[in-house]
Amino acid sequence: MIQITPEIAIAEDELVESFVRSSGPGGQNVNKVSSAVQLRFDIRRSPSLPNDVALRMMRLAGKRLTQDGVIVIVAQQHRTQERNRDDARERLFDLIRQAAVRPIERRATRVPKAEKKRRLEGKKRRGDIKKMRSGRQFD
Repeated sequence: MIQITPEIAIAEDELVESFVRSSGPGGQNVNKVSSAVQLRFDIRRSPSLPNDVALRMMRLAGKRLTQDGVIVIVAQQHRTQERNRDDARERLFDLIRQAAVRPIERRATRVPKAEKKRRLEGKKRRGDIKKMRSGRQFD
């Protein structure tokens, strides 16, 4: 089990990793070694994730989410398979941590009467200043 938050832990077998050839740095080695990692995690079928976290995670995943509800994370920044693997896992865990945070519901509030009055008085004062600037000539 991989502990992500105090409440959420994911079984190792829920993560599916495949290694492909990378287009990143590595010189001629890039043509011979499969150092890029494709990490797949099935959100819909994961027993480890609470339903509300899974829904928020699907919203956060964006284009990384397939129609089947599988998140695909591709990591190919590093030259070694191990570092790319760690990078892909860490990005998935960060996504889960973000989804685990419940959004704070907004409470509707009213503007106090005193604040409205101050605002209108300020506008009135400003208008009076502009009236005094107008070059009215009395004959």
